Amino acid sequence: MLNHITIMGRLTRDPELRRTGSGIAVASFTVAVDRDFGGRDGGEKETDFIDCVAWRQTGEFVSKYFTKGSMIVVSGRLQIRGWTDKEGNKRRSAEVVADNVYFGESKRSSESNSGYGGNAYGGNSYGGNNYGGNTYSAPASAPAAPASDFAMLEDDDAQLPF
Repeated sequence: MLNHITIMGRLTRDPELRRTGSGIAVASFTVAVDRDFGGRDGGEKETDFIDCVAWRQTGEFVSKYFTKGSMIVVSGRLQIRGWTDKEGNKRRSAEVVADNVYFGESKRSSESNSGYGGNAYGGNSYGGNNYGGNTYSAPASAPAAPASDFAMLEDDDAQLPF
């Protein structure tokens, strides 16, 4: 069977970190995810608010490095949880149990854009026992330098800059 989900969006509030009775960390947070299409009449795009939970080190990572408005990518599984409300009615709710969490933008991009938008994707991730420190930023579009700015090198290797 396959139960895998990946979502990308912005946190609606700061993650809430709690501990179980045995001291296991669990972070709860909600991700606002825009739909790829507009409303029925072609109007404004709708947004889904998806509840997520991250356990242990992943939960601690989310709590430490993400805040309200941060772009986040969550990869995990969809879980339907049953519970009983105060009136005794049976309820069900869906949530994403995060296996891996990634930055959705680079720190440089979020600083220059006040945490919103930007064209960079941060590849830092934390899930299980992995922590990758690699970041990819989209190259800036710059016009090509004119050919006159280049000097021709002789065949002598001593002139090479490396």
